[in-house]
Amino acid sequence: MHLNVDSNRPMEAEVTSTDQDRLAVALKKYWGYDHFRPLQQQAMQCVLTGRDSVVVLPTGGGKSLCYQVPSVCLDGLTIVVSPLISLMKDQVDALTDCGVAAACIHSQISTDEKRRIAESIRSGNLQLLYCSPERIVQPRMLEFLNRIHVAQIAIDEAHCISSWGHDFRPEYRQLRRLKEVCSDAGVHAYTATATEQVRHDVATQLGLEQPEMLVGSFDRPNLIYRVRRRHQRIEQIRTVIDRHPGASGIIYCISRKEVENTATALTDAGYRARPYHAGMNDTDRVNYQEQFSRDEIDIIVATVAFGMGIDKSNVRYVIHSGMPKSLEQYQQESGRSGRDGLEAECWLFYSGNDYILWQKMIEKSDSTAQQGALRALQTMASFCQGANCRHQAIVQHFGQKLQHDSCGACDVCLEELTLISDALVTGQKILSCVVRVEQRYGADYTAKVLSGSSEQRIVASGHNRLSTWGLLSGESIRTIRDWTEQLVSQGYLEKIGDYHVLNLTESGRQLLRGEVTPRLLKPAQSSHKRQSQSGSQKSHTLDDWENVDQELFEILRNLRRELASQRGVPAYIVFGDRALRDMARQQPTTLGTFCQVSGVGEKKLAEYGEIFVKCIQEHLDS
Repeated sequence: MHLNVDSNRPMEAEVTSTDQDRLAVALKKYWGYDHFRPLQQQAMQCVLTGRDSVVVLPTGGGKSLCYQVPSVCLDGLTIVVSPLISLMKDQVDALTDCGVAAACIHSQISTDEKRRIAESIRSGNLQLLYCSPERIVQPRMLEFLNRIHVAQIAIDEAHCISSWGHDFRPEYRQLRRLKEVCSDAGVHAYTATATEQVRHDVATQLGLEQPEMLVGSFDRPNLIYRVRRRHQRIEQIRTVIDRHPGASGIIYCISRKEVENTATALTDAGYRARPYHAGMNDTDRVNYQEQFSRDEIDIIVATVAFGMGIDKSNVRYVIHSGMPKSLEQYQQESGRSGRDGLEAECWLFYSGNDYILWQKMIEKSDSTAQQGALRALQTMASFCQGANCRHQAIVQHFGQKLQHDSCGACDVCLEELTLISDALVTGQKILSCVVRVEQRYGADYTAKVLSGSSEQRIVASGHNRLSTWGLLSGESIRTIRDWTEQLVSQGYLEKIGDYHVLNLTESGRQLLRGEVTPRLLKPAQSSHKRQSQSGSQKSHTLDDWENVDQELFEILRNLRRELASQRGVPAYIVFGDRALRDMARQQPTTLGTFCQVSGVGEKKLAEYGEIFVKCIQEHLDS
């Protein structure tokens, strides 16, 4: 766990042991959990004392509980600002299923329903109200909030307020008014993705008063990252899907056309897959998302339009069929897998054409943040082509560092990628060429010189007469370019200026002297043998299946799907995969033992206990 507190301001009020006990009791009573996750308790203390806060926890780190648990311990209404209707509905359904009084206001709510919600608020019967950023700042809504007791304000997806972030939304800037209208309520910003610059910009834009900055580790150790060159896209995607039969997965594509083609190809091959992108009609998009949430289909093939509005905990794999445009985007999208803390796989299949496509899209945009977007794209490309630990690369991007050299959960650390045996000599050849062309050219030009190209520009500059010309003539330009990017990602080279001119670093000079050795990957292989070898590696978190009756787990999963369908709610709202595995491990046959299962609170025990206990008993008797 990484804890970063940026403020020296003391708490306005101490949290008593009684308050801490109330939080623990509420956590167990409503959500069925015995322990807090890292930083949750500190974040809840900020809510209880009324101190503003910015909380950064990874996807699956339990951000929602940071404001939901205190809401049942406080007098007054908790306001939650959430960006999408589907996300609000899912959260309200989950809270209601736990026995917490919650509601949401959005464009699909009738006038009569709005009146009923308003009356519940006035009478003090409602504990949480979800609302969109556009609606919460409307004059009538602000006037209403000014007349009631607001205990706290939670801003979800708070990175959207910062123009430095990867998902800036102008409407979020108006949320500063909440601090003015509800001056007695603490304001708490929550996000999974925020660099230090974004965190402080969020605090400034919201008008927070010396907020507590709580920053958890950006690492998700239960996720296994793998990156491969794309060569047979559908076959590569199917290989991953077949590793997780019947499990939920998300496939991200860059374009709408690719979404449609991929979904069609998978459906034709017998997979339960549906497309999702902004060009579809609203009815189909909502239906497909609900089918996915209820486990009625296994796979959603989507553009980046999908994901922020889903709170599905049991996604076992995320596939990127193309390179995302930033590490922030990749961290958020890949993080939609394994939100329940169980093992999940994140595969990224990329091509050099992905970079060119994103570059053209960025350069055509009118955004004032064009240069920042291009730098972010280059960082993403370096991640794909690098030979460093994937977990380490991600956390370093957000200013953190892993405690161990090997994460044991990525293709690099699992030694699935083959390194060349003469990396020192090859690295020296590339760096020598950078020096010979006087550190005035980029990676493409340098690769051409090393390959022995005789194109006009090289001949005109006399670089075909350099001692490094043709030093790597036996390799393709793409391979040399990949090695160059790997040297950049490992800090031996750096890119300078708008034209990304290659320059040596101090580490690069050490490499030239033979004092250090880089890690350079062998050129990508396209054989199915290579795919199956990498696919056979076991997750370091497979202990999550220890002593689990997998046949019983599947029976319970089908029961969950039936119950969710009857109730019209996402399957994970009934129980998450972690709870089902715990049931299949403990095999409780009485309500007294069933309540010991992780994730079983009082309301779920009363509502589902007898049904699941009967199912388990029937399995044991069969």
